[in-house]
Amino acid sequence: MLLSRSYGAWLVLFLLISPAFIAPSMSQIDSHWAAKKRHMREKVRKMFYHAYENYMKHAFPHDELKPLTKSFTDSLSELGNLKLQHLPRNYNGSALTLIESLSSLVIMGNNTEFERAVTWLSENLTFNIDARINLFECNIRVLGGLISAHILATDSTNRLVQGCYKNQLLNLAEDLGRRFLPAFDTPTGLPYAWVNLKYGVMEDETPETSTSGCGSLILEMGALSRLTGDPRYESAALRALRKLWSMRSSLNLLGTTLDVTTGEWIEYSSGIGAGVDSFYEYLCKAYILFGKEDYWRMFHSAYLAVQKYFRHGPWRILKLFIVLEAPMFIM
Repeated sequence: MLLSRSYGAWLVLFLLISPAFIAPSMSQIDSHWAAKKRHMREKVRKMFYHAYENYMKHAFPHDELKPLTKSFTDSLSELGNLKLQHLPRNYNGSALTLIESLSSLVIMGNNTEFERAVTWLSENLTFNIDARINLFECNIRVLGGLISAHILATDSTNRLVQGCYKNQLLNLAEDLGRRFLPAFDTPTGLPYAWVNLKYGVMEDETPETSTSGCGSLILEMGALSRLTGDPRYESAALRALRKLWSMRSSLNLLGTTLDVTTGEWIEYSSGIGAGVDSFYEYLCKAYILFGKEDYWRMFHSAYLAVQKYFRHGPWRILKLFIVLEAPMFIM
């Protein structure tokens, strides 16, 4: 009995004084993680500025930096024209890396550099060039970069809206979007993979494109229509998306490549890899962004088909590689 009372007294005493020891420990843990987050944030900031400043020093206004040689590449035009035919002799690229860095500058709070970049782009960047570009790449990188930076810059919680920004990026985005529209002028509404920014679709242009190439345009072009009040961009992208979805098989699967003039599949193998992956991504994101039930129904049906037909098991795992079954075909 005496031992029991003694134990009880010690237990009460421990419970009374333990918070004095535990609280500092929890505080120390919180302090540790806060310091770690600050360290990681600063590390990311340094990595960004290492890349950004070296691009500006060695490659700007060309598209991308070649870090080992400290030279440049004009990848936007090279994607569709490796020989860079018809480009003017004084062509110096489209400052692609600068455009893709705009949103990061805003997020990191570098308003001074953002304003400087916007001023340069509005005064120097032109899309009126005889350059054959890839519609998919130009859409996600250039149009997407301009629109996302515009939205961040006009956020009422950001002081940039009170600064020198006067919709310059949106004006550039609208000019680029208009140059996309000739690519959609096909019997099916499915866009060509390539379009010349100055002259539209070339006479001998290939009609072959990928599922991603004509099914991953709705986010940027839809946003452009909402921001400008011009419905043509969203209508063109939506028509292409619906036509593509109508071409699915009875299994709700889509092929990989197709002919935009006939609406027939060229490659019937289906998957979730290159050439197809962003189609699924854009269906889900379009529903989140625009709230249309059509996008969710398409995504849900496609998702269930992927889960049913692409998950063959058991998978054979060898080191870092997962060996899958043979490709699934839509027919």
